[in-house]
Amino acid sequence: MEKFNELIKSPIPVLVDFYATWCGPCKMMIPILEEVKKIKGDSVRIVKIDVDAQNQIANEYQIQAVPTLMIFKNGSLLWRQSGVMQAKELSNLLSQYE
Repeated sequence: MEKFNELIKSPIPVLVDFYATWCGPCKMMIPILEEVKKIKGDSVRIVKIDVDAQNQIANEYQIQAVPTLMIFKNGSLLWRQSGVMQAKELSNLLSQYE
């Protein structure tokens, strides 16, 4: 848990993908997040949290649907949405927080 709290204190935006291995839409996010990383490079950090393996973190952030995406910067939650998003949409969104 402490490691996650350290990660989200980053001065660069941290996109967190809360997912589950059994979730179909979560699997659709894998190539989308890879595309976002290609577009954004080192200007963003992408972290994946398995809600089943990391249920303490999932409970703390009240994750009720997967995938749930969140953007953190300097320890603050700036944005949150559940469901699949396209790479271009996510990249544009992340640009607002750089």
